[in-house]
Amino acid sequence: MSKIKNIIIFASGSGSNTENLILKLSEAKLKVNWFVFTNNPKAGVIKRCEALNIKCEVFEKQSFFNSSLVEQKILKINPEMIILAGFLLKIPTTLIEMSFPIINIHPSLLPKYGGKGMYGNYVHAAVIENKELFSGITIHKVNRNYDEGEVIFQKKIRLEQNESITSLAKKINNLEMKYFPDVVARLIN
Repeated sequence: MSKIKNIIIFASGSGSNTENLILKLSEAKLKVNWFVFTNNPKAGVIKRCEALNIKCEVFEKQSFFNSSLVEQKILKINPEMIILAGFLLKIPTTLIEMSFPIINIHPSLLPKYGGKGMYGNYVHAAVIENKELFSGITIHKVNRNYDEGEVIFQKKIRLEQNESITSLAKKINNLEMKYFPDVVARLIN
């Protein structure tokens, strides 16, 4: 019988990746205790978690950086893995140095269009403005620098000649929904 895995998700936004991960991994019959945290009291992820009957805990930014969240919550959970799904805060060194892996999904083909401030439509706008032929997603390990951790998985798509931020965002979201759960399932098995 396989052990139940404790998985933490940090999210700051709508929660579409969080919801998709939880649904797809439960369809795959993986035994997971989900713990969702957000730094944004207005984040859509809160309502998505309520609908899934999973608690989403809102935390203060200060508790994230002064280690009280790590000491009072995360260490007690003893996660198999931490997943960043649209999480915008930089991960503190104390958390990175723990023994569990932290992975992130990014809406570009890293190392291009990564770093502080490069998320969501900012990434798509930069890709289009620079007339890139391809974009895609990158799932990577988290290290001390934004979007510089070891790449675990990439999937690329070709941009159309008349690509808009909206159309590119939709294509990237489709890639995230398709591939992120598969990669996470492979990593926790």
